[in-house]
Amino acid sequence: MTRLTWAHPEDLLAHELVASTAFGRDAAALATISERWESAGGSLVPAVSGASDEHSDLRHLARRLLDELDALPAVEDPAQPEGIEEILAAADPLPLLEGAGDDFDDRVRGGWLGRSAGCVLGKPVEKIPRQGIEEIARFTGNWPITGYFTAVGLPDDVAGRWPWNRRSAPTSLAETISGIPEDDDLNFALLALALAEGGNFDTDDVATLWLNNLPAGRVFTAERAAYRNLLDAWPTDEVAEHRNPFREWIGALIRADVFGWVNPGRPVAAARQAWVDARLTHRRAGVYAAMWSAALCSAAVVVRADDPDPVSSVLAAGVAVVPSHSRFAADVRFGDATAARATSLEAGLDALHERFSGMHWVHARNNAATIAFALRWAARGPALDFGAGIAAAVATGWDTDSTGATVGSVLGAMVGAAHLPRSWIAPFETDGPPSISTSIPGSPMQAVDDLTRRTCAVAQQRLSRGVVL
Repeated sequence: MTRLTWAHPEDLLAHELVASTAFGRDAAALATISERWESAGGSLVPAVSGASDEHSDLRHLARRLLDELDALPAVEDPAQPEGIEEILAAADPLPLLEGAGDDFDDRVRGGWLGRSAGCVLGKPVEKIPRQGIEEIARFTGNWPITGYFTAVGLPDDVAGRWPWNRRSAPTSLAETISGIPEDDDLNFALLALALAEGGNFDTDDVATLWLNNLPAGRVFTAERAAYRNLLDAWPTDEVAEHRNPFREWIGALIRADVFGWVNPGRPVAAARQAWVDARLTHRRAGVYAAMWSAALCSAAVVVRADDPDPVSSVLAAGVAVVPSHSRFAADVRFGDATAARATSLEAGLDALHERFSGMHWVHARNNAATIAFALRWAARGPALDFGAGIAAAVATGWDTDSTGATVGSVLGAMVGAAHLPRSWIAPFETDGPPSISTSIPGSPMQAVDDLTRRTCAVAQQRLSRGVVL
């Protein structure tokens, strides 16, 4: 029987118990449901990779218990609001940033290329834990990480202990990269651009765009749950809340960069668009992560070269659009502060893993903290170090392609395409100017130059209309 990841009820139940606990649902009710599940032979340990060894004869019980969990009221937490106005009211806002400069197109191009490079670096080691990533890199002469991963020289026992991500190794190792390979982290950026080109959009528009353009097999975690719920005719505002234990995971964050680029220097406007998109699939930290990422990208394309501390300016813009007393805000501040005081990369990663011990590798909070850490780590020298930033994100060992992509996006936009290290970009140009492969209907290749032009056009349209908040 085909085992779909992130889909079978018997695989979702343990994840939902964790998510319901985080939402403050009644502890006694959760304990009773846990006991019923365990006594029937179910496991309370969430599946790391989305599919467990549970038997399908538990499926009907899992469905019933998931519905019972969904019916339990979540405790309202003033520090974790849901509505966009409530979220922004709970944030500590910043003044408007500067607008786009003469180098805006190069900064946007840097964002697209940087996102691609960070994503490709993380792709082959996605799902491999931190210690495995370090072992692979050491045995291939790439530790600290200074380039794309390679299988050349990797001993068989190490390769057997830490197998590459099977989807990604054929296109994402140093010896196999030829252009920018397809990835959900890049597909969603393309879809976000299509949304932004349509002008004002709502969450129904997001849902329609997905159903018309996204193959169901190329979405994961919360996005896969939402896709199922859309096909099952759930109302859009309830899609994120039905049998979706992944509602505080990273999926919405990876969709948000373009909303920042088309709102240069307007992080609140970027965050508002990200909220509309994120609400289809996520709640609380999952939504805050998307808003935060959009704000980072909004600031990244306008921060000036003479800014004495550009990473602080960008990170401040991100924190300014999320509830200041939320767990999420505390986590990204922790990531930033940890990098600032760490005496070594290893010490910094130790601190991250200690704080988030036991949290799933696809959760929004630990991965956002990693992004903040990596951005600060890139600023430890006299100039921003793009390679050090994406390497730090990937070395952490959680959702490596996603954290690498966002860090690459932000740093790439901060320095601009003209200043990105050639070693990270040249592999994308083996067959001409860089293009992104995609599984979205239409052209199977999207030229980065064309994506840059389209992104800048949307930004100019929004700025000409005076879009601020």
